[in-house]
Amino acid sequence: MGSTTTISILVLLLLGLVQLAVSGHDYKQALSKSILFFEAQRSGHLPPNQRVSWRSHSGLYDGKSSGVDLVGGYYDAGDNVKFGLPMAFTVTTMCWSIIEYGGQLKSNGELGHAIDAVKWGTDYFIKTHPEPNVLYGEVGDGKSDHYCWQRPEEMTTDRKAYKIDRNNPGSDLAGETAAAMAAASIVFRRSDPSYSAELLRHAHQLFEFADKYRGKYDSSITVAQKYYRSVSGYNDELLWAAAWLYQATNDKYYLDYLGKNGDSMGGTGWSMTEFGWDVKYAGVQTLVAKVLMQGKGGEHTAVFERYQQKAEQFMCSLLGKSTKNIKKTPGGLIFRQSWNNMQFVTSASFLAAVYSDYLSSSKRDLRCSQGNISPSQLLDFSKSQVDYILGDNPRATSYMVGYGENYPRQVHHRGSSIVSFNVDQKFVTCRGGYATWFSRKGSDPNVLTGAIVGGPDAYDNFADQRDNYEQTEPATYNNAPLLGVLARLISGPTGFDQLLPGVSPTPSPVIIKLAPVPKKKPTTPPVASSPSPITISQKMTLSWKNEGKVYYRYSTRLTNRSTKTLKILKISITKLYGPIWGVTKTGTSFTFPSWMQSLPAGKSMEFVYIHSAASPADVLVSNYSLE
Repeated sequence: MGSTTTISILVLLLLGLVQLAVSGHDYKQALSKSILFFEAQRSGHLPPNQRVSWRSHSGLYDGKSSGVDLVGGYYDAGDNVKFGLPMAFTVTTMCWSIIEYGGQLKSNGELGHAIDAVKWGTDYFIKTHPEPNVLYGEVGDGKSDHYCWQRPEEMTTDRKAYKIDRNNPGSDLAGETAAAMAAASIVFRRSDPSYSAELLRHAHQLFEFADKYRGKYDSSITVAQKYYRSVSGYNDELLWAAAWLYQATNDKYYLDYLGKNGDSMGGTGWSMTEFGWDVKYAGVQTLVAKVLMQGKGGEHTAVFERYQQKAEQFMCSLLGKSTKNIKKTPGGLIFRQSWNNMQFVTSASFLAAVYSDYLSSSKRDLRCSQGNISPSQLLDFSKSQVDYILGDNPRATSYMVGYGENYPRQVHHRGSSIVSFNVDQKFVTCRGGYATWFSRKGSDPNVLTGAIVGGPDAYDNFADQRDNYEQTEPATYNNAPLLGVLARLISGPTGFDQLLPGVSPTPSPVIIKLAPVPKKKPTTPPVASSPSPITISQKMTLSWKNEGKVYYRYSTRLTNRSTKTLKILKISITKLYGPIWGVTKTGTSFTFPSWMQSLPAGKSMEFVYIHSAASPADVLVSNYSLE
């Protein structure tokens, strides 16, 4: 063999190794880091198992001036404000990632961390919703916060709490929070059924609040307008919340809501080129398409097909196969706007990955105006976007902090840019932080591991400078959808059956269900809760066959085992497929029959229902009051 031939072979081998190095990303490592980022964003009392050691307790008096405990939750980005709308969207999309790819997260050792990240948000949301028609949507305000550059552990800025109520509504905020609670109830259904039931109770109340008292939240919490203005309004959040409540409960009420309001609220009308904390339509359309592909459209099939058409137009636009395509940079990154463009990249990548698996499950291709697309091509798009984020781009820059060798070192983030409070507790003043830490040109003293920053401009250019907030500031809602995408990509190109046997909305039926006692939030750490004094037992009393179908009659007994009179009663019933007698329906719940106003101590009430399932409906007490 001649020397020229040998050199040629070596060159080819080296090119192959270079290509492998470029494209062979460690998705498992990226997944671990992306979840770790949420621990850096925590507000409140940090737990003993906190892994981000350069953070400490913060915001310990949040809500105190308003007479409510609002300690906890997440800082949304590089500042120290807790904004409810993006926080709720973050939790909803984290939950969706777990619901779709929990098995993959578990097999890679990250399911527990992902669930902990969700619970850090939902524990806070429970605090923000002290009454059915009251929801706190912001702590702190952007104006005073942005005037200062301080660590969250010692911030001196105003921590005023802002809320919505029936006189100052916020359907978008309440709707998104309802969606987060409903999605989270699915996540906790088997590991913590009582917590799941509590989340679902809040979700029902928040949806009712959002739907009954309509209005944009930033008209009530005006300080949010400059930072998280609800441009899309609230119709998308109402549909989004209904979609998640249907996923969580299988209650036909929410299916009917989606069917009856799809046209008037824009679910079937808007062809979207984005999905994010403000605009939820593409997410709604994807969820409804899933319902349709599961064969659950029923009387609303025609409407749901219109939802699906819009979902598929969104997917086609990602691949340049639609009449209106999403723009891309020369390097192939989808581009929506110069300020924090990565939020749209990660969310679109997640929707594409999920829809790819929906298509694989239904064994069909994506139908686009410019030609059909296979499910694998849609997944390849998601992979291309994630690979770009992790370094396969013209600058060879990783836009995930701490991943790879070439990643942003001057992140626009107060906590990471100032020496850790645990290392140096010397007080950093409001304006002194700008002079000492914000303006310095060195790398951040604390690595904000896993954070997805705003990213490059429309021409793949990026400037790693702390004052370049459009490109170097991270956000929780950048990372949340990435959990699912990375978990999916770890498993390779093989498709997953995400449709069958379909969403399992409830655990295996049990005879007695206990619900948590509604109570005011304590000012001291709560003790272990006691069992509910209101119990429910069910038994099948009759079955028969009619026209080849078997029907069952169930008798349900609710007993007041307390020493007080039951005055207020709300019963949640799901998986019911027939008529019911002996209770009165009020909205999405049931209460005493018309002839009964209360239930004395030690007494029982009974109601019956008929349906076509061999297992009983799921019946639980969602709210009650004893006097």
